[in-house]
Amino acid sequence: MIALTAAALFTPTERIADAMLLIEDGTIAEVTSRGSRSLPNHVRVVDLGDDILAPGLIDIHIHGGGGRDVMEATPEALPTVEKLLAAHGVTSYYPTTVSAPLDDILSSLDRLANAIESCTGTNGSGLRARPLGIHLEGPFLSHARRGVHPPESLLKPNAALFDRLWQASRGHIKVLTIAPELDRAQETIAEAVKKGVCVSLGHSDAPLGAARAAMAVGARHATHTFNAMRPLDHRDPGILGLVLTNSDLSADIIVDGIHVDPSVVELFMKLKGPDKAVLITDATSATGMPDGHYRLGSFELEVKDGRCLTGGKLAGSVLTMDQAVRNVMKFAGLELGDALRTATLNPAKVVGIASQRGKLAPGARADIVVLDSSYHVIRTVIGGAGI
Repeated sequence: MIALTAAALFTPTERIADAMLLIEDGTIAEVTSRGSRSLPNHVRVVDLGDDILAPGLIDIHIHGGGGRDVMEATPEALPTVEKLLAAHGVTSYYPTTVSAPLDDILSSLDRLANAIESCTGTNGSGLRARPLGIHLEGPFLSHARRGVHPPESLLKPNAALFDRLWQASRGHIKVLTIAPELDRAQETIAEAVKKGVCVSLGHSDAPLGAARAAMAVGARHATHTFNAMRPLDHRDPGILGLVLTNSDLSADIIVDGIHVDPSVVELFMKLKGPDKAVLITDATSATGMPDGHYRLGSFELEVKDGRCLTGGKLAGSVLTMDQAVRNVMKFAGLELGDALRTATLNPAKVVGIASQRGKLAPGARADIVVLDSSYHVIRTVIGGAGI
């Protein structure tokens, strides 16, 4: 058994001062304070001094990092991404596809399924974040709000085509981004929901009615709110009218100060509240790399001064999750506990893993990030490894 002691611990919904966390066989056995519990016998103590314990961060929308893209057909790609993620406090992630020729998507889904089924979190080359499922972003997107997704790769949704993608992933698609206004979108949403997939509304020019109809058949989340979405109009609120006001809909946002103005981030956080807001990175292969040219799926992007561009349009980000947590505290005035919640427990709820991840509680997996007093990552623990 291992005991971690620290100045404070965030569960994340509760703050515990002078904290002690007990780990046994990769699982959290107990969360308490040193003043209320004596150390068990035969325990190895790791005293973290003035540092802070928090749940490992979870990124449900990420395309790459460290010069590698998650759709690459190379054995080095995912391990490179996973080591970069772990260095920034991410313990679990959902590799995210982009629209591409159908055969390329099917091949990527098969490779990602292999990675999910074989990953242990370590392979002798260092600690690595674990892929727990796939986020299928496209090809069921609006041409009007496609962003940088190639128009020739967008497809009309239907249940049979989604099932083909599902079979290629061997059931590992856990999030589907879809534009709800497309013909047969409701049929596709219902099929995905039946398979246990979180359906997320995004890359959409939907009027309010179409967005509501999508929720009626099971959609329950929204993808990178404000970006690649029909703008809010006071007489014709569209999809954003639903995303910002419906308390049953969770929503994610890219908080890099580029995709969404800080004042709008603050508005978003006030409207969605600490239990429905989710941080994502939408990070590309350029994350952690110098300015230059990189790949996003099947196309090239240019990175300069923190902006990822292709054809003059924003194409993902170079944001890391730990920076997103610090940014949301700065932009929206969130306390650390609420900021951590948007990057841990909330995304875990979105993808249905909150019983085991996204929190520090007895019985949960020992996925932990250690932060210093300025909220930078000191250490990442994945399944008890890394202590």
